[in-house]
Amino acid sequence: MSSTDLAHIKQVYIESDLLFSEMEVKSAIQQMAAKITEQLGDADPVVFSVMNGGLVIAGQLLPMLNFPLQASYLHATRYRNTTSGHELEWKVPPMIDFKDRPVLIIDDILDEGHTLAAIIDHCRDAGAASVQCAVLVDKLHERKARPDLKADFIGLQVEDRYIFGYGMDYQGYWRNAPGIFAVKGL
Repeated sequence: MSSTDLAHIKQVYIESDLLFSEMEVKSAIQQMAAKITEQLGDADPVVFSVMNGGLVIAGQLLPMLNFPLQASYLHATRYRNTTSGHELEWKVPPMIDFKDRPVLIIDDILDEGHTLAAIIDHCRDAGAASVQCAVLVDKLHERKARPDLKADFIGLQVEDRYIFGYGMDYQGYWRNAPGIFAVKGL
């Protein structure tokens, strides 16, 4: 990356709007952990973090889930094919057998949710006893991949803006930003 491009990346952060502070995000994660524990504490779930965005939230959420679980990650991307629509490409497929077990998928954001919907469908089709989803952020708009797509556990809800921080990126950067930020003007 050129120094001009890196300067732009830095400027985006400087000019961004702070939507949720680090303390507000941590509080939301604690509340999610309590709800997840209440629902899955006795269920022996398999928990998958969706890479790359789910890395930060999973790293903070998992130690708060004080019950037996198996944790792993998966990495899937969606691409458009003009003849078949949305298809899921597995970079790293689920590596733990979850047949007949409850599955919890952890991701950073539910925006339109095409990839997340495909992952949920894959887990159901592969025999999960149930599939639930935890997202740090649910973006409020009407463009979800399908009308019934909702997260079971939500940390924060945000307006329809371009956001970054806590796992969400801006052009591959600022997943490490200490809070949830919105790009100025977007």
